[in-house]
Amino acid sequence: MAFEITGVLHKKFDTEEKSSSFKVRNFVITHKDGEYEQFIQFQLTQDKCALIDKYEEGSEIKVHFNLRGREWQGKYFTNLSAWRIEGDSSASVENAPVDPFPSVEDAPLSSEDENDDLPF
Repeated sequence: MAFEITGVLHKKFDTEEKSSSFKVRNFVITHKDGEYEQFIQFQLTQDKCALIDKYEEGSEIKVHFNLRGREWQGKYFTNLSAWRIEGDSSASVENAPVDPFPSVEDAPLSSEDENDDLPF
C-alpha cells in the first residue's frame, strides 16, 4: 500500500546499523490534523537512509511511504516505510555534499597543455 503525506520535518535521527548488512534511519514530521498537530515517525532502510540528508529540520516535505505490518511472537508491529521524499532543499545548499569530481575548468594550465593538441 503506497501513501503520501506532507508535513514539516521535526526531527532527523542518525542511521543505525542493525547488523553488518542492514541499516535503518528514522525521522519525524509534524502534520496538522484538524485542531491537533500529529507527530508521525517514518523509517528509511538500506540505501534510502540518505534521502533525508538534504532537508533541514523545519522544512516542509512530502513523504511517499508504504504501510507495513508484521507479527512476531504474538506481538504486532506497524511501520511507515518511506521510499521517496520531495521538498524544497534549496535552503540547505550549504550543507549539501561537495562534488568530489572537479570540472575541467578548475584544472590548472601548464606549459605542456598549451602545446598539446590531443583531444584527450
